[in-house]
Amino acid sequence: MTAALRRYDPPSLGDRLRNAQAMTRPLMLDIIGHVCRRIPALGQSGRTARLARLIDAEAWADAALALLELELPMWQVRRIAYDEGEWHCALSRERELPDWLDAAVEARHADLALALLSAFLDVRALAVDVSRPSVPSVRPVPDPLCEPVVCDNFG
Repeated sequence: MTAALRRYDPPSLGDRLRNAQAMTRPLMLDIIGHVCRRIPALGQSGRTARLARLIDAEAWADAALALLELELPMWQVRRIAYDEGEWHCALSRERELPDWLDAAVEARHADLALALLSAFLDVRALAVDVSRPSVPSVRPVPDPLCEPVVCDNFG
């Protein structure tokens, strides 16, 4: 596990997003500082400069979309919908599949940027879980009553 993910405390940052009324600069910088792995590696490229300009302009939804593009290049926004006072966002790796076949990650919040970033954190948490092997590895335990024997006949 990388150092960036070890420092990441999903419940506290996730709770902060869920409990926030609106996006703030300190919250966005905490997400970038604690969760993002690619942005520091990209350095001062044009794409990170664009993200910095969006943050400076407090264009939070656009900044969240730019962050998703930089950090999760294999994921795309599948759906953004507003219903009964909440934004519902779904991120997917297979956007062209029918809804019932897709394993989209969904999040919701009254603020669009916070809904997008909540889905982003859920994808990051999923990536940490998926990094474990899908099949558990088991070491063979030697049986004291069974010993391997070579049975080749070379004669």
